[in-house]
Amino acid sequence: MASQLTKPEFIHPLLLSLKVTLFSSIIVFLLGIFITWFMTVIRFKGKTVLETLFLLPMVLPPTVVGFVLLVIFGRRTWFGKLIEALFDHSFIFSWYAAVVAAVVVAFPLVYQSLKAGFLSVERELQDSARSMGANEWQVLVHITMPLSWRALVTGYVLGFARGLGEFGATLMVAGNIPGRTQTIPTGIYLAVDSGNTALAWLLSGATIALSFGMLLFTGKLKGAS
Repeated sequence: MASQLTKPEFIHPLLLSLKVTLFSSIIVFLLGIFITWFMTVIRFKGKTVLETLFLLPMVLPPTVVGFVLLVIFGRRTWFGKLIEALFDHSFIFSWYAAVVAAVVVAFPLVYQSLKAGFLSVERELQDSARSMGANEWQVLVHITMPLSWRALVTGYVLGFARGLGEFGATLMVAGNIPGRTQTIPTGIYLAVDSGNTALAWLLSGATIALSFGMLLFTGKLKGAS
């Protein structure tokens, strides 16, 4: 099994998964901060409906999410044609399709974590900052985020771990092309399907180790609070 560690069928999915997950976790984290701030500060009609839409990927089968992304970004759609014209490459069956899939499925977890953190900040502190002339951006950066930093860390870790394990939507929009779009989960699927149990164990072990380490780090942060 040790000889498998240097083989492309192990290295390529591992490196691509880390690349996809790093990009997607940063995107979903920044997007989550902005949308969570918007949803907790701004009042408007239809807010509950919009929030339900944000949380929908958490309960939908990943293949449904993947199908919706195919409908939006497919080569025959205007958006898909625009991407292909700008970048001379189809969105479908590319590594950045895997990034988008990971962002969509990880967002509900990140949003819920950040929302809990933002709402835990005392309203009086935020109002005091506003009364002294601080705008909403300054309140967010200097009051809300520092006081909810543990929720921010937890949200990022959950987004990273969820993106790392994403399979269904990724398979739909990015495919399972070895050396190009094959991530750890799709690599495990192919390894099991082809009877390569040793490779499946190695890829599974890498995923477990990465996820366990990040969750352990989050747990220690909570314990230190």
